[in-house]
Amino acid sequence: MSIRSTLRRTTFAAVVAAAAIALAACSPTASNAGGEDAATDNPYGLITPGEIRVASLGDSKPYTFTDESGEFTGFDVELFTDVANRIGIEKVVFTGQDFSGLLAAVANGQFDVGVAAIGITEERKETVDFSDGYLAGYLTVMASPDSDISDEDSLAGKRLGVVQGTLQEAYAVKNFADTELVRFPDNNSAISAVNSGSVDAHFLDYEAAKEYAAQYGLENAIDIPSFDAPAGFAIAQGKDEFKDALNEALHAAMEDGTWKELYEKWFPGSPMPDQYLPSDEQGEGE
Repeated sequence: MSIRSTLRRTTFAAVVAAAAIALAACSPTASNAGGEDAATDNPYGLITPGEIRVASLGDSKPYTFTDESGEFTGFDVELFTDVANRIGIEKVVFTGQDFSGLLAAVANGQFDVGVAAIGITEERKETVDFSDGYLAGYLTVMASPDSDISDEDSLAGKRLGVVQGTLQEAYAVKNFADTELVRFPDNNSAISAVNSGSVDAHFLDYEAAKEYAAQYGLENAIDIPSFDAPAGFAIAQGKDEFKDALNEALHAAMEDGTWKELYEKWFPGSPMPDQYLPSDEQGEGE
């Protein structure tokens, strides 16, 4: 065998060996190692590791709203921030959305979570998953003191404002068959319509109604109990580890009295749902 042939074979073997090493570096085992590291660094599958992006509302006092400096605040904002800190996330970024598109934005991955006193319903569970419930309350029909609205029957033939996509809209569609519903993107525009006379009343949350009553001299014409759809944090389906972590932190906030403290701060004088109090305080008001 010639020296030239031997060199060619040696060179060819070296090339094959180098290719094999390169392929091994790109093998599933190597890439899985990177995936395992990524999962360790971002166990909750957040859009940006170490940060929770929150879809919320900027005009839903006292749940979520922006203050004079443009910062988000309110009961839901403070509660969720506390919950996020408990699971090791310090950076929580709230962004205002129209409620009608909020759940879709969470479902398609634009946000990690939706936080806006969002009632848990079977219909909404078809789109997103939810944490355990953390709030229950009342629905309110708000109108001018001069209106003749005093009960559900008196809404017949009236124009009633609702925010599109809310529990109030769903309730009104089901129960106010003789009422003309006028849909708005948010409470502010609906209340403006009440004040201008273009609608007769607006259907909204009890706590939010208190703010508008004080500001515009409107009154709660009808208060309707609604404890069958408690509020929860909305998350994309399939993110079970994230949901479990939020639930554990949420229950810890209830048990150590943080939830109660925030409720008393943001809903002074309002009835306090017994099921969210520390276990040693539940049943005291019965």
